[in-house]
Amino acid sequence: MDFKLQATCPGTAARAGEITTDHGRILTPIFMPVGTQGAIKGVHMSEMREQVKAQIILGNTYHLYLRPGMDIMRRAGGLHKFNGWDRPILTDSGGFQVFSLSDRRKLTEEGAHFRSHIDGSRHLFTPENVVDTQRIIGSDIMMALDECTPGDADRDYARRSLALTQRWLERGWKHFKETEPLYGHSQTFFPIVQGCTYPDLRREAARHAAGLGAEGYAIGGLAVGEPTEVMYEMIEVVNEILPADRPRYLMGVGTPANILEAIDRGVDMMDCVMPTRNARNGMLFTARGTMNMRNKKWADDFSPLQEDGPAEVDRMYTKAYVRHLFIADELLAMQIASIHNLAFYLWLVGEARRHIIEGDFPSWKREMVNRVMQRL
Repeated sequence: MDFKLQATCPGTAARAGEITTDHGRILTPIFMPVGTQGAIKGVHMSEMREQVKAQIILGNTYHLYLRPGMDIMRRAGGLHKFNGWDRPILTDSGGFQVFSLSDRRKLTEEGAHFRSHIDGSRHLFTPENVVDTQRIIGSDIMMALDECTPGDADRDYARRSLALTQRWLERGWKHFKETEPLYGHSQTFFPIVQGCTYPDLRREAARHAAGLGAEGYAIGGLAVGEPTEVMYEMIEVVNEILPADRPRYLMGVGTPANILEAIDRGVDMMDCVMPTRNARNGMLFTARGTMNMRNKKWADDFSPLQEDGPAEVDRMYTKAYVRHLFIADELLAMQIASIHNLAFYLWLVGEARRHIIEGDFPSWKREMVNRVMQRL
């Protein structure tokens, strides 16, 4: 993987860059749609390419490991061939999913012991075998196994959790360096910076991760219960230390406003389930604010979903028709809304990139944050 920093913007830490992988290039800042189980819910890969204009998507090690399993994945030739996506893929190591199974998992020095949410079977993730699993998945960018510390953890727990994550990181990094890709394309490995909401722990974690000389870095353990302003503070603390010539990935964030604020603080890559999850509930994001498509106010609004929207569906369907689909519980409603929201997120980061390059990102961002937080 290669990263070129192409532009910075005075008065902000925002950057524009280009990541090159064997499956194509990624223009940053970038939003990465989440395909947890190898699929973006309700959206064809052709629509991801042509309407959403996604440059990279996510898969999840935990879910793919359990189903369809690594035997099928290996025989398929990896996730790119299995799901038909020929552009870059990033995989999370499964640390967050194991974190969410608080009543089904136990963390030890060896790794994360857990029970499957599907059938209750017992499994073990170690720093080494999650590297092996991501080799089989064949993602372009793989993540280190970590413990995602709760946002309200006390300092003692956060310190012990970080120490475990750092020991796991060293083992995972060593194993990554000792193994090879399986399908003829290169893979890279991102350490994850933890440390909860404690600035000194975040700095310690960032220095430790940066010392490995990896090709990129992830910021984890945010948007997990801490106040939004604290999240922004932790991003600033970490990005003061992480190398400026490597991409920075903020995991699991967030709203359009969160994304713009993260870009302002030097983040290059982001992902979140919000565009598709909220779409399935009828919430659409636009450059003028959010629309709840179940509201009666749209029942006789025959204007396009979004006349100047980035996706074809924005002009194909009216607000009245999309509301009708939601009220009638038609699956097409969720598909249209998912394409719309994902295309909007990709448009938003693309516009952020353009304004960074043109040098007026701070003023544009202030106006856009106010607009996207409105309810229409």
